[in-house]
Amino acid sequence: MSKADIGLIGLAVMGENLVLNMESKGFTVGVFNRTVEKVDKFISGRGAGKNFIGCHSIKELCENLERPRKVMMLVKAGQAVDDFIEKIIPYLEEGDIIIDGGNSHFPDTIRRTKYIESKGFLYIGTGVSGGEEGALLGPSIMPGGSSAAWDSVKPIFQKISAQTDAGEPCCEWVGEDGAGHFVKMVHNGIEYGDMQMICETYQMMKEGIGLSNEEMHAVFTEWNESELDSYLIEITRDILGYKTEDGEAVIDQILDTAGQKGTGKWTAVSALDCGQPLTLIGEAVFARCLSALKDERVEASKVLSGPAVSFEGDKTALIDDLKQALYASKIVSYAQGYQLMRAAAEENGWKLNNGEIALMWRGGCIIRSAFLGNIKEAFDTNPDLVNLLLDPFFKDAVENAQAAWRRVIVKSVELGIPMPAIGAALAYFDGYRAARLPANLLQAQRDYFGAHTYERLDKPRGEFFHTNWTGRGGDTAATTYIV
Repeated sequence: MSKADIGLIGLAVMGENLVLNMESKGFTVGVFNRTVEKVDKFISGRGAGKNFIGCHSIKELCENLERPRKVMMLVKAGQAVDDFIEKIIPYLEEGDIIIDGGNSHFPDTIRRTKYIESKGFLYIGTGVSGGEEGALLGPSIMPGGSSAAWDSVKPIFQKISAQTDAGEPCCEWVGEDGAGHFVKMVHNGIEYGDMQMICETYQMMKEGIGLSNEEMHAVFTEWNESELDSYLIEITRDILGYKTEDGEAVIDQILDTAGQKGTGKWTAVSALDCGQPLTLIGEAVFARCLSALKDERVEASKVLSGPAVSFEGDKTALIDDLKQALYASKIVSYAQGYQLMRAAAEENGWKLNNGEIALMWRGGCIIRSAFLGNIKEAFDTNPDLVNLLLDPFFKDAVENAQAAWRRVIVKSVELGIPMPAIGAALAYFDGYRAARLPANLLQAQRDYFGAHTYERLDKPRGEFFHTNWTGRGGDTAATTYIV
């Protein structure tokens, strides 16, 4: 009996669809699930008559794999991954590969890579994006870990991944240890931001302008044929047009409280750790937290009131302004995400190829959109580009949208409709383009109450000074450091 090219543990939604994808591309796949009844159900169901080897133990799975063995896990992030690693190791030989395809936190992947390599094996932590449909038809795959493992998994990963219109696989080696999971984490953070900005636009259309679901469906249909062409705009169009058999709009029946699994929060925390201003994604995470306070908000709505005004003006003009504001804010979201990846790469010694990352996100994943091609071009033209806003294409795009962007924020304030992510994007843009910010006053305050010192405009960087502001503080200053 021939052996499997790769084995997979975890036949939940992503795992089941991914192995069907692998098999459809000509690979024989060994499958195992902790609840072994799922294995039998799959083999007799969606996997019937196909090149799968159903296994009832990890030992059996490993015995049925070609060398070097490639054992992929699609299980819940956290302790479950560590537990399965310990169960897999006894059945491996030197050079065999363990692959974690879940949403693991990148520091865990750094730790696991070091641990697995110390045992004589290889480890890959890979982001897999695209949801159920992507897993089945072609996801975006972002692998990192033991570089020596790449040649063994590359033929499988690149064949099952999404392909660009030019036939390029949306999968390439990202970097050492936790690099793949870090890039997937930032992908998810950008996803949080994109979704929140679309929701803010939806609320302005619905409550501010008073558009019906049918009218908003038409707007998003038109936008998806423009520079905003993307998966999330596409599904928003579909959601707004979806009705039950009774003619009820499903969107109006859904409770306004959002869940989250942690990757957006990890992105925001990583930004704080790296000292990077990931303001838009941070606001998107906090917006979900605020939505979860449903009962509090209902009670607060009975006590707190906003402006007693309604929209008066040209609806068509405001809709066009919203389109431009959303586009400009989306550019800022990616600019911030790439800014964080650059800082993390420097800190962890990764050599990230920013253009290739844009290519990996070009198809299959949740944030796939037309302008990722422009991002790839920007980094191909200038690999050392420090911020997307400085690329000529994106600089012109944001500047052309700037007036509309500002009108949208003004209108949201007038109407009392919150736009935290789009507003944060504009504030970041204004801060980033400012040659001088009021941090001189902030630093003076720190020196006043804590003798934290400051640098001077007329002195070289790195020289620090202290002022005895009260005449009672003496000349002793605190040690200067930045966390």
